[in-house]
Amino acid sequence: MSVTRAQQPVATPVVRTRTRLAHPALLLTGIVLVALNMRACLAAISPMVGEIQHTFGLSATASGLITTVPVLFQGVGAPLTPRLTRRFGAERVVLGAVLVLGAGVLLRVLPSVAALYAGCVVIGVAIAVLNVSMPGLVKREFPDKAATMTGVYSTTMLIGATLAAGSSVPLEKVLGGGWEASLGAWSLLALIAAVAWLPQVLRSRQEKAAVAAAPTGRQIEGIWRSPLAWQISLFMGISSLLVYTLVAWMPTILADHGMDRGEAGLVFAFSNLVQVAGAFLVPLAAGRMSRQRGLAVSMATLNAIGITGLLVAPVSGAWVSAAVLGIAQGGSLGLALAFIVLRTGSAAGTAQLGGMSQAIGYLVAAVGPVGAGALHQVTGNWNLPLILLLVLASVAAAAGWGAGRDRTL
Repeated sequence: MSVTRAQQPVATPVVRTRTRLAHPALLLTGIVLVALNMRACLAAISPMVGEIQHTFGLSATASGLITTVPVLFQGVGAPLTPRLTRRFGAERVVLGAVLVLGAGVLLRVLPSVAALYAGCVVIGVAIAVLNVSMPGLVKREFPDKAATMTGVYSTTMLIGATLAAGSSVPLEKVLGGGWEASLGAWSLLALIAAVAWLPQVLRSRQEKAAVAAAPTGRQIEGIWRSPLAWQISLFMGISSLLVYTLVAWMPTILADHGMDRGEAGLVFAFSNLVQVAGAFLVPLAAGRMSRQRGLAVSMATLNAIGITGLLVAPVSGAWVSAAVLGIAQGGSLGLALAFIVLRTGSAAGTAQLGGMSQAIGYLVAAVGPVGAGALHQVTGNWNLPLILLLVLASVAAAAGWGAGRDRTL
């Protein structure tokens, strides 16, 4: 089914040109700064897992929960977000989520195991709201450039993750407050994003356009019965599982095979840096294609190649594996987000599919970090977890083949 012009979200250009707050540069700045926060606080903790484990005396499984809990609550919070945006407007919901994210970052570094996990819950819910709000907002504000803007904000997310992963250990040394000071510093980025986003909230109030502030257009009927929606959700879920499992354990895998902890952190940061290219280029390519089957299978194949490298040459081939995984993971993330905007005909449909796909996707992804940690604890090595990731990469290829069809929900 094709999308007609009538199905596109309706903008209000006449009203918006009457206020300085409607300047596109302000909107783009806000989107970029919000997106910087959406992965940074997750990536920052990965190089610190060993120290946190030592501080609180956690097992490998309990340590895996540090990265699993935010992912799990991304899945739990995602279905609620479309209701929030309809009631309060996307602008206010995004502002609230960024502020809650900053509070969660601070809660996570308090000297208590309970606060550690409570902060992870708060962070997960806040990111869930942003994950679902942003595609609908991009679809509404940039209906003719949705895939391009998806590439911009997905790339920015990964830039934030790269900066966080690469600077966590140096920040710890500069600030001199241990892992708590290093991780807590990222709350400042959330505050900066909230200030930058405030003009969008003020704009929406000035315009008094409650309908325009929420996702517009038709709802998707029977979305939970749609094979296409399930294929998109499964592709997102398995791709996210691969990402979050390696976010949680890649530095540890390298260190367990004899690599220096500092170098392992650099390899991990390099992988995040390479993700930027995939996250930007793949959505751009997807937007120029009527079918994206080949892209989806290519990303799954690259994931499998990178995982195989970690399995057979974890130290000597670490940098090559990191590069391949970076392209695959960044491209998979960008493509999954592009599917959400390309397979829907309105901002309301985008938010609806985003809520479903990210609910399913992150609930699936949550199994990865804790499952890999538990398997490692039982077997004493990383072979079985990596083999299972290879199997899942093939499932992602099959789901992506279906999700890449030229159809619209």
